[in-house]
Amino acid sequence: MGELTHFNEEGRARMVDVSEKEITTRIAKATATVSVNPETFALIKEGKMKKGDVLAVAQVAGIMGAKRTPDIIPMCHPIQITNVDIAFEMNEEDCTIKIISTAKCDGKTGIEMEAMSAASIAALTIYDMCKAVQRDIKISDIYLLEKDGGKSGHYQFNEK
Repeated sequence: MGELTHFNEEGRARMVDVSEKEITTRIAKATATVSVNPETFALIKEGKMKKGDVLAVAQVAGIMGAKRTPDIIPMCHPIQITNVDIAFEMNEEDCTIKIISTAKCDGKTGIEMEAMSAASIAALTIYDMCKAVQRDIKISDIYLLEKDGGKSGHYQFNEK
């Protein structure tokens, strides 16, 4: 991995200088998993949660989260996002909702944090929409699935 890049010569935090980097197309996919009980899962699936369509709201919230990433992650560069999409995989057997976010940009720095923010905010939104009927909702497995573009090239999470 090499040296830590977010510190200056005095050991103080800094934003990494990307001015000399090439503009390339960059894409990242991230995931998060939300575990609920069977009753909550049914309400989400059937669109009967009192606050509204849980997955539709979570999708919009995830996109907004990606757009606001540099406002909440201190050393994250504001970048021109060209695309954000959120998909949901509902597993009725174990009452989980897997969130897969994809973010894309043409820029000098990666879009991994935006993809991870999108998945995280979508998961938190599902919690918020459902907490009135279930408090013990579990959010887990937030991680980068894949990224491509830039100097470091392609990365894919290795499920062991």
